[in-house]
Amino acid sequence: MSKSSQQSFKNHGRIDPQFHFFTLFVLVANLVFAIAHLVHHWGDAPITSAWFVVLSVAVFIPFFKLRTYPLKVQDRVIRLEERLRLQALAPAAWHAQIYRLTEDQLIGLRFAADDEVVELAKQALEGNLSRKQIKERIKNWRADNWRI
Repeated sequence: MSKSSQQSFKNHGRIDPQFHFFTLFVLVANLVFAIAHLVHHWGDAPITSAWFVVLSVAVFIPFFKLRTYPLKVQDRVIRLEERLRLQALAPAAWHAQIYRLTEDQLIGLRFAADDEVVELAKQALEGNLSRKQIKERIKNWRADNWRI
């Protein structure tokens, strides 16, 4: 899953056009159609038309859950991976500090190269840096092309 351009802070976000554009468009169009059908057929079968609106809204729940569940699993894997990487790279005296890093901070650190990740982790703890703040401080970007 390599990209043709170099990954950086400005372009590291991932969009899946089939998921983010096509499927979302179909779901929104379906909801609009269901609402229009309800309005136009209010006198004929309001219960049936209203039920189609309810179903059209309900379909959005699995749409978003299908995206959030695998991302949460990936976040857990990243958390483990970054803790292991920090244990390998940081001095033994600092190992206890690794577990003070939040999940958000560890996810931000995944883009930092080995030569700067320990220092960035220390800065993250001292300054309570957010994921975005950590990513903005990275000098040597380590691409994560496997993130979904």
